[in-house]
Amino acid sequence: METPLFNHTVITEFVLLGITNQTELRLPLFILFLLIYIATLVGNLGMIILIKTDSQLHTPMYFFLSSLAFVDVNYSSTITPRILVDLLAEKKTIGFFGCATQMFMFVIWGSTECILLAVMAYDRYVAICKPLHYAVLMSRKMCFKLVSGSYVLGIFYAVLHTVFTFNLTYCKSNVINHYYCDIPPLLQLSCSDTHTNEIVIFTQVSINCIGTTMIILISYVCILATLFKIHSTESRHKAFSTCTSHLIVVSLFYGTIFFMYLRPSSSYALEQDKVASLFYTVVIPMLNPLIYSLRNKHVKEASKRTLSCGCA
Repeated sequence: METPLFNHTVITEFVLLGITNQTELRLPLFILFLLIYIATLVGNLGMIILIKTDSQLHTPMYFFLSSLAFVDVNYSSTITPRILVDLLAEKKTIGFFGCATQMFMFVIWGSTECILLAVMAYDRYVAICKPLHYAVLMSRKMCFKLVSGSYVLGIFYAVLHTVFTFNLTYCKSNVINHYYCDIPPLLQLSCSDTHTNEIVIFTQVSINCIGTTMIILISYVCILATLFKIHSTESRHKAFSTCTSHLIVVSLFYGTIFFMYLRPSSSYALEQDKVASLFYTVVIPMLNPLIYSLRNKHVKEASKRTLSCGCA
């Protein structure tokens, strides 16, 4: 719906083009994304329940892992249900407020995940490089502060981007060439000057992603330096094995984030960006619990204990 105001047309709702306009692909894609979403919920909620119920997993590392699983559930739930609805719906409209809400939630969970991954790297650094001080540095109170701080920063970034994006005037087309309300395609629809918004995006993503990346890199440089000092190959391998899952998750998540947002607006190719954003909004939240459970000996042992208790 559009309302005339002065000599412009003010947009009050948007139309999402979705993933595809090919009718024959809608049902297969619906089934695919439904299975992915179910796997995401089962994997992440299962990880949370496992960590909560198994006393041997009541450590800072697994507290952060359960927090990451919680973020992934919400992250996926912000995007995937809308994809499923739009794949079956003829009219893919979303109200102005609904679009703002979706973007707000998307930024919260995306930003929080970035910060949590840095927190998890710091946890591994303290565990391997300062094992004698680990109990003090990563106390229960400190863990809650780190996770709470991640959420607070996520909310701050979400408010920042939502205010800047939805204070723009939208008077061009109301068709968003995307499957959710992301910032770059919305900026392309605005008839306002978006230069400030682009600076805000670049600055925030640089601070959040590059800042957290530096924390992760410094943590792992220190970890590697410590591991090289360990003479026992078995001990070295055991220590580093706790980090490999985290490194895989970091590489997958940050790779697509940098590709999406740390580019000038002139280089945006929205069809290409749809594929990239599908990876970190839909696929990665599903992969995270699989990566951690398949590569983590303690998680696998806890799963066996839980299953054996359930079968007993």
